[in-house]
Amino acid sequence: MAAFPPRLSHHIIAAAAAGLVALALAGCAANNTADVTGSIASQPTPRTEDDWRRLAETLGPKYRENPQDTDLAIQYAQALRGSGQRPQAAAVLEQASMAAPNNKAVLGAYGRALADVGQYQQAFDVLQRAHTPENPDWRILSAEGAVLDQLGRHAEAQRYYSAALKIVPDEPSVLSNLGLSYALAKDLPRAETTLRQAAANPNADARVRQNLALVVGLQGRFAEAESIARADLPPDEAASNVAYLKQMLSDAKAGRGLKSIAPAAGT
Repeated sequence: MAAFPPRLSHHIIAAAAAGLVALALAGCAANNTADVTGSIASQPTPRTEDDWRRLAETLGPKYRENPQDTDLAIQYAQALRGSGQRPQAAAVLEQASMAAPNNKAVLGAYGRALADVGQYQQAFDVLQRAHTPENPDWRILSAEGAVLDQLGRHAEAQRYYSAALKIVPDEPSVLSNLGLSYALAKDLPRAETTLRQAAANPNADARVRQNLALVVGLQGRFAEAESIARADLPPDEAASNVAYLKQMLSDAKAGRGLKSIAPAAGT
């Protein structure tokens, strides 16, 4: 699953809770839902956005001199994504995929880039071409699951996560996606159990713990959610995020403010 930055901003929380609005409207007092899929939008290294922008500025001229270099195209697109230039990244990878239609690395990167810009069905179709059953890639399987969750096909998404976990048991990023998928499927207790398993892994990042905090908060246990969030956030930010989530869920139940909430794409 992008990885979300360590600090959850209000717009990220709003996006993350979008898939749960239906549950709130259905009248589940403590059982609402959450959005999905950090996996698609995850960044492979903890560089800042400015670092990614500088890298894109360095790679851009090299790419324009040799656009047929698929490795360079992937690196350039990665830098564009990291600096927030997602449509441009998708355009670069579209060109690369036309030049190398059977290159699995290009197809994997292109599928993620399409998901970044909300073209989920096309993203899934491209990701399907990015690996074969004889040589499965757990990252692609997780990305496919994330896209399916965005398409509302949660049971199918969970089969992809399960397939990924057969290759990399206990991988926290996949477990985190699976937990959010359960939340979208209105099974918050199972979502919490899965996210706790993910968070217990020493390799889990801040995003996994924040997903756990989100699911706990969506069950109405706001003090516990704030305590979990404080592991990675300053106390005032953790309290502010939980207060925002509480207000958003209250508005959802009352039928207010829902049009401003939109699901986020995410690897």
